[in-house]
Amino acid sequence: MEREQLIDDFLSLVEVEKYEEVYRKDIIGSKYFGMPLKAIVEAEKRLRSGAQRSIAYFSMEYGLASSFYNKFSASSPVHPDNRSQEQEMFSNYRLADYFFTLNTNNIIDLPIYSGGLGVLAGDTVKTMADYSLPVVAIGMLWNSGYFRQKFWFKYGQVPEEIRWDTSSYPGLVPLKNRIKISLKSEEIYLRLWKYYVYSYRQDCVVPLILLDSNIEPNSEKNRHLTDQLYRSDDAWIKVMQRIILGMGGICALKELGYQADTFHLNEGHAVFAFIEKIRGLSKEEKDETRKHFVYTCHTPVQAGHDKFFSEDLRRILKEEDYAATDEFGRDSDGMINLTLLAMNAASVVNAVSKSHQKIMHLQFPKYKERIKCVTNGVHAHTWISDRFMKVFENFSSVLGDVKANPLGLAKVKDLKNNEEFRKEIWEAHQANKTDFCDFLGKWEIKKDIFTICWARRVATYKRPSLILQDIDKLVRFAKKIGPIQIIFAGKAHPQDNLGFTYINNMLDKIDRLTGMYDFLKILMLENYDIFLAKKLVSAVDVWLNNPLPPFEASGTSGMKAILNGVVQMSTLDGWVAEAEDKGIGRIFGYRAQEGQLSDEHQLRIYDDSQQLYVALEEMMELYYRTNNLGKVDISSVWIDTMINCIAAASHFNTNRMLNEYKQDIWKIS
Repeated sequence: MEREQLIDDFLSLVEVEKYEEVYRKDIIGSKYFGMPLKAIVEAEKRLRSGAQRSIAYFSMEYGLASSFYNKFSASSPVHPDNRSQEQEMFSNYRLADYFFTLNTNNIIDLPIYSGGLGVLAGDTVKTMADYSLPVVAIGMLWNSGYFRQKFWFKYGQVPEEIRWDTSSYPGLVPLKNRIKISLKSEEIYLRLWKYYVYSYRQDCVVPLILLDSNIEPNSEKNRHLTDQLYRSDDAWIKVMQRIILGMGGICALKELGYQADTFHLNEGHAVFAFIEKIRGLSKEEKDETRKHFVYTCHTPVQAGHDKFFSEDLRRILKEEDYAATDEFGRDSDGMINLTLLAMNAASVVNAVSKSHQKIMHLQFPKYKERIKCVTNGVHAHTWISDRFMKVFENFSSVLGDVKANPLGLAKVKDLKNNEEFRKEIWEAHQANKTDFCDFLGKWEIKKDIFTICWARRVATYKRPSLILQDIDKLVRFAKKIGPIQIIFAGKAHPQDNLGFTYINNMLDKIDRLTGMYDFLKILMLENYDIFLAKKLVSAVDVWLNNPLPPFEASGTSGMKAILNGVVQMSTLDGWVAEAEDKGIGRIFGYRAQEGQLSDEHQLRIYDDSQQLYVALEEMMELYYRTNNLGKVDISSVWIDTMINCIAAASHFNTNRMLNEYKQDIWKIS
């Protein structure tokens, strides 16, 4: 009887389209695609009741690690389009590249993200569920995802369209609900989808509403508005996608009966939510509405701040909506700047690291007193490898329950002189590395060879090819100290011509090293995604991070790596500036001048590459003193550094981050 009541309650709260024909076999009894249905019913009732202050969290993208974390099950086989496809490798071992491909044959991650911003949003929402917060998340159903990356020698990166089957992705359901956005000369209709983000205990969920324009009666052109994430080749599409997220998100909350109190804009993409909320209000009512909006800015890079010509928005928006947009968002150049609009709309603004806060104070001095700081973090349950979690559980008498409280990792310093703990974290690392070597077995990657990784979005200020500036020096290090394995992974935005150039130049340099593979192995992985990231951040020896300071607002890939004891080699930027004194590895390169805005185009490639090589040589020497052909020196400073990394991870996680959001941004207990 209780099972029947759960289903009845669920269907009364969530109007699933084609429930009888398609989804009944997966939403049955007490289970929702294999997960507890009770958590969904409780969350849906709580969000509608208004009994607690609730949060509506808006983000253009969400990276949820759905391929491996809280993975839903389905009664039908996974659709072929929803499985990972074969992908090639580009390396200086061209014979293996020619004959072999990689294929995990795993379900793909829900393809509604492009990179770090989306993964941060996914980690945030997962932690909100862990904290049992009353939250609903709003995003977009990207019918063609971001893009699939192919490497073509002499052409660099070639983007291909992603194909995935929305109707059969486990856990994702379409709703009967439809909403409408009224614009100056047309109306846009949106279908709503739902995906539930579970806590690590699977006893609480955050509903994720996804907006989809691919329905009738929209015109053919408008049906494609939610095809591809971050289309920037067409200003009209770019504006429309932001209107759909913001205005559509507010309409969706109303349609579904959610009583949101706080509207959190994760980046300025969703700021039209504010325009939707203030329509028809007096000045006093608009000021009151501002108290319910908060805004997180994620980048100091100019390309990350959306600007539009006033005429483009005037043609799209109704006069009242345009007037409000112009009032709150016009900059000194007469453009509509969504960053300014978001800062003027929000009662609280936050940067994502202490370094980023200082830059925002310089970029936006008028808002200096209002710009707070909450340094980003990563979701420990997603990113700690199983083997390291097992080690932490073995030493729970000191660390406590790391699953419940990753802040307890600070106590690993109390284990620094514990020989058994030192041995176990080294063995856990080597076992992770062995798995990774097996994954790349055809390329003859070895577990006792020094392995360094650069993996993130390919962008100019991130300087992806810095380590390749002097190939001869790398060769000398490999011959003198020991062999080197370098792993690269990352996508350049399809309209980023400089990013394309970086990839092409890197492929060209790698190709010239085909005769040196015995001692210098360099591999570039296609289609860097969350699944590959999980393998890399838990398996390589050194995580390389070399953006030009101060243009990395935070960065989170290194945070994932330190959870698994991976040593850092980094410039002093983003989150690393807050870990400078924590002994997590080597910090090198240019340091931004306090109180000055730098030029993001003055890349300082030569000087910083020379400092990188000094740091690399020292790290290689220490590594090979620690690991001599599999014989490990457990007393080595290298293992001290691994422990320091884990201790630092006690701060750079989303549990600490949400504690600060709750206290300083949302003002909830």
